[in-house]
Amino acid sequence: MKIFRDINETSIPNPVATIGIFDGVHLAHRAIIEKLNLTAKKISGESVIVTLWPHPRIILNGKGETTKLINTLEEKIELLESAGVDNLVILPFSKTFAATSFDEFVRGILFEKLKIGHLVVGYNHQFGKNREGNFVRLKELSDSLGFSIEQLEPVILGEDRVSSSTIRKLISSGNIERADELLGYNFNLRGSVVEGKKIGTQIGFPTANVLVSSPDKIIPANGVYAVLVRTEGIQYMGMMNIGYRPTIEEQPDKIVLEANLINFSGDLYNKIVEVTFITKVRDEKKFNSIYELRSQIEQDRATVIKILESLKKH
Repeated sequence: MKIFRDINETSIPNPVATIGIFDGVHLAHRAIIEKLNLTAKKISGESVIVTLWPHPRIILNGKGETTKLINTLEEKIELLESAGVDNLVILPFSKTFAATSFDEFVRGILFEKLKIGHLVVGYNHQFGKNREGNFVRLKELSDSLGFSIEQLEPVILGEDRVSSSTIRKLISSGNIERADELLGYNFNLRGSVVEGKKIGTQIGFPTANVLVSSPDKIIPANGVYAVLVRTEGIQYMGMMNIGYRPTIEEQPDKIVLEANLINFSGDLYNKIVEVTFITKVRDEKKFNSIYELRSQIEQDRATVIKILESLKKH
């Protein structure tokens, strides 16, 4: 996949394009990508995704508002490449860019610079200043400029319409399994291992404190999870606790991510780990003593091993 960070540097034969944030690169996004690639193949062209970074909400939201994303830019690039996209155009988003009108964007960027011949959009796609660029207006402009356009139907899975916002809500509530179904893969995060208070070691369950690589990355709801942890090319079974550690912190004020790797011994400090979430085991809870906490962790570990061992049989 070729990556362009300057629209003036693009030179793509018969580009079949779409525009979007593509946070999650989920099943609905993959339906668009599949259509792009099929159409491009028919006309001996190449598929193109035009995206914006940083996410517009991060730039435009007021102080106090936070936007958490399913993917970092690095993760999104990897997912798009694995989905078979030929070209990715990353446009730098700013408040100045946000003032670009729908007409200016289509004429100046998509038609004149990218030279699109065909545009594919999702069923509720809107873009441009004040999100004024809907499908009806796009169709009018495509007719006058001379490129073709098509709109895809929504992707429905069970009772859910597949969308980034729905998936973000599922992850935030701890419903990892349903989020994974809509994503089409297991949600994961990456981070570096930093030094903690070593309380896990003291009670027989050493943990790796994970500092997530991006402050904008969405974190699942507080609780204990069955996870797979990959570091230096090796994958381990593990359990992860996300939360404030109320049993051992007198004044908990910061969420901590702690991973206990099963059948691992060694030093992980400053190493990069990738944590793949499988399912939530239980909510976070305050125990009356360290002994109660240790007993519960033993039960959690047995539950996690059972869950993860069952994956190997499927």
